[in-house]
Amino acid sequence: PYYIDLNQNVFLQAYLHSSDKDLMLFVDTCVASPDPYDFNTLVYYIIKNGCVRDSSFSTFYSPYKYLARFKFNAFEFMNRHTSVYMKCELDVCRLRDYSSRCYRGCISRSKRDLSS
Repeated sequence: PYYIDLNQNVFLQAYLHSSDKDLMLFVDTCVASPDPYDFNTLVYYIIKNGCVRDSSFSTFYSPYKYLARFKFNAFEFMNRHTSVYMKCELDVCRLRDYSSRCYRGCISRSKRDLSS
């Protein structure tokens, strides 16, 4: 476990270990849960489908595209759960492939019209 105070900045870095330097990383989704085995029931999305959901989330410049750096503020779930577990999904894309997921950024899902 990593112990931090409430609202303290949490800095994360993901590194792609590959000999191919023409690959890049994209932070697609980061979700938090008070249960390390359940990321569906009680969850909080920090970023989802490349769209920032938490206003404290921000990315940091990296001179290397195979390195993703970001931060958010520490929080707890409704004062009842003091532990928070995270799961992040990152995409690996070919550098300069502008049709890839890494270059499309935020993908907001539009809701379907349910009217008759």
